[in-house]
Amino acid sequence: MSDMTIRAFQQYIHMKDHHPDLKLKYLQKLVEEVGELARAMRKEVLYSDTQNVKGTIDEELYDVLYYVVALANTYAIDLESVMHLKEPISSTKYGQTDGLVRLIDKSL
Repeated sequence: MSDMTIRAFQQYIHMKDHHPDLKLKYLQKLVEEVGELARAMRKEVLYSDTQNVKGTIDEELYDVLYYVVALANTYAIDLESVMHLKEPISSTKYGQTDGLVRLIDKSL
């Protein structure tokens, strides 16, 4: 399996499902998926335990991510760029010294 960047995933969702007029629908789906994630977490159902992704935490996390990305696309927000803007703020706020920038530098 190849690695996929956030930007590439966002482009994929944009090609597959981009309807800026459906912002509210995407938000409603996101909230629904968060509820389904909570249900799967209560049951602690994982793909690694069942070998069936349906109804697992794995599936619901993907669904949440999907609708976060779909919403970002409706506002033309580049999540990968925002990640680089926001992470230093969060790192400082929570006193973390090994931030995202250092992690990326180590992997290059």
